[in-house]
Amino acid sequence: MRNEVFTISLPKNPVINLSVNPGHFTTSHFHTTHYLDLTNIKTNASVAKYVAIELALPYLSSTLVDTIVCMEQTEVIGAYMAQELLNHGAAFINSGREIHLATPISNVNRNLIFQSNMQDLIVNRNIIVLVSSISSGMTLNNALECLGYYGGNVVGISALFNAYPDKQEHEIHSLFTGEDIPEYLIYSPNECPMCKEGRKLDAIIVHDGYIEIGR
Repeated sequence: MRNEVFTISLPKNPVINLSVNPGHFTTSHFHTTHYLDLTNIKTNASVAKYVAIELALPYLSSTLVDTIVCMEQTEVIGAYMAQELLNHGAAFINSGREIHLATPISNVNRNLIFQSNMQDLIVNRNIIVLVSSISSGMTLNNALECLGYYGGNVVGISALFNAYPDKQEHEIHSLFTGEDIPEYLIYSPNECPMCKEGRKLDAIIVHDGYIEIGR
């Protein structure tokens, strides 16, 4: 795979950054021009805390939150985000409350569900959905469909990366967008210009990384 990795940083806090690898990548839903490595943001406790501070800002003074539903290995950020929302002070609407974390699982039909002992954290609760990346929107839509089934009240959606914020049906608070990455694009597999040019795939993007494709 081409060694052209570069880094983009959040202007407000350069400690928050992600590595970007240009190339020809595929997921189970689309092809894309870049692989975004969000691993350090999700697993480095010090960085995750700064990320949580940024993501909590839109909710601090106006949004009652009962549960943060963490998708795509965002539990560390979710825990720090809950802590930030619970800070004491007149401007913090959740001060003195309890905020829980929950993550759905997939059943045999690959539908998202919550285990019986976790459903009380969802039914009639005010929920923030926290996702790693929104590109095709399928992960987010599956999460929202699942929460709707259980009667959860979605009061906010946050993401580390949102490819096309102007094309989303819902308001999404994100750290980075596709506009931060030069020439970032996604395509449906049958419309991918890189494929039409005969360019081979570099790697398959999976939920926690990528798998290089041998030449």
